[in-house]
Amino acid sequence: MNLVSGIKYNLRGLGMGFKTPKLLILGLIRFFTVVLITIFAAGLILVYHQEILGFMWTKPENQWVTWLWYLLSWLLSAVLVGLSAVISFLVSQILFSVLIMDMMSRITERKVTGNIQESSKIPLWQQFLFLIKQEIPRATIPVLLSLLLIIIGWLTPAGPIITILSSGIAVIFLAWDNTDLTPARQLVPFKERFRSLRGSLLFHLGFGILFLIPVLNILFLAFAPVGATLYQIDKNKI
Repeated sequence: MNLVSGIKYNLRGLGMGFKTPKLLILGLIRFFTVVLITIFAAGLILVYHQEILGFMWTKPENQWVTWLWYLLSWLLSAVLVGLSAVISFLVSQILFSVLIMDMMSRITERKVTGNIQESSKIPLWQQFLFLIKQEIPRATIPVLLSLLLIIIGWLTPAGPIITILSSGIAVIFLAWDNTDLTPARQLVPFKERFRSLRGSLLFHLGFGILFLIPVLNILFLAFAPVGATLYQIDKNKI
């Protein structure tokens, strides 16, 4: 499985999601949930953005410096809106999207194979709790690490390289967030699942590279569990 294969599986999942009514409904719920939370968070930030800017830097009286203040104002707005999008994704992901993702994965697996492979050791509600517990470090740590690298990149000469590196790390873990659904549901040990990720970094980079497309990335993220489940099904056949 290489980078191109990752892209193909993501696109296959999107196509199957659009053709399957249940998957389409669940995917659109994820899509509009992230969009609505992002709009709400961005709206709050834009309403209070003057107060935030005033806290950082009071508007100067010197007209020769005022233009810099306005430039900072626009930059701050752009950064805060981008940050609100990231926070909105994390909030929706941790609170309930992981449940929708698991449902989409189950529907896909049943449609393709006719049944669902899962552990019978624990009841369904405990499996959902397990998935949520798995989701907190799996979704938050990579994104926060990437944001930290971006900030470091702004402050060092190696900024462009670090920014590209952080973007790559983010999309790899976002892809793994989806491909890990099936083995996590089967209670495969974390070490084994992480070892599988390390052995398929190029595939996950390809699967997640579509998440870098502005606006469309929310759509690809919404239906990513479908393509990720198709990948796991084909992988288990090898």
